[in-house]
Amino acid sequence: MTNLLESGEITVEGRLVDASNATLFVTITDGDDSTKAIYKPVAGERPLWDFPDGNLASRERAAYIIDHALGFNHVPKTILRDGPFGIGMVQQWIDIDEEIDLENFFRMNDPRLREVALFDAIINNTDRKIGHLIPEKGGHLYICDHGVTFHTEDKLRTVLWQWAGERITTAEFETLESLRRYLESRDANELHDLLTQEEISAMNVRIEKLISTSLFPEPNPEWPHIPWPPF
Repeated sequence: MTNLLESGEITVEGRLVDASNATLFVTITDGDDSTKAIYKPVAGERPLWDFPDGNLASRERAAYIIDHALGFNHVPKTILRDGPFGIGMVQQWIDIDEEIDLENFFRMNDPRLREVALFDAIINNTDRKIGHLIPEKGGHLYICDHGVTFHTEDKLRTVLWQWAGERITTAEFETLESLRRYLESRDANELHDLLTQEEISAMNVRIEKLISTSLFPEPNPEWPHIPWPPF
C-alpha cells in the first residue's frame, strides 16, 4: 500500500468542503491496483498567524512518524509527494464505522482515546476535534488532521481531557522512554527535515515533563483549551 500511495497516479474525485485548507478526496491507481486517499496540497494551505506558511503538510508527516514510533498506529499512512496541485500531504483514506456515535464516543474512558490524549500532549496538538476520530469497523481507532502541531509554546487544545492530571501508567512511562531514545537515534533524522530544531527541542521538553511529573497535562489557563467548533 505504501508504494501505491507514493508512486500511483492521483485522480481528484472531490473536495471536503468543511475543511479550512484544501482537502481533496482522491483515488490513487497503479495498473489494476487502486486505493482511496486524502491529498492536501501545500498550495491550498491557508496562512495562519502562529504557524509558518507552507509547512502544515510537513507537520502531518511528522505526526505520523511520532505515532508510528510510539507504536500506537492511530495515524493512517501519511507521506509527502507531488500531486496534481503540487507537493502535499497524502494520507490513506479510512472508512469510519458509522454505527458509532462520536458525540458519545469521545467522552468515554477508552484506552484508545487515552493513547490519543497522550499522543496529542507530545505533539502539542492545537486542534483535536471530535470529528478527527475515525473508529473503523474492525475496532481500531484512527485519527486525522495534524497540521497545527509541534508549536514551541504550550497550545494543547483538545476535546479529550478525561485524563487531565491523572497518573501515567508504567506502560505509558516505558513508551515515553522508548520515544525519547528514538528521538536520539538516526531513525528520527527525517524529523529534522520536517520541523525546526526549536520545535524538536520543545517536543523533547514536553516528553521530559510527562516523564518527570508522571501526570497527564492539565489545560493551560492562558490558552483556550477546547477547539471551536468542537466537532
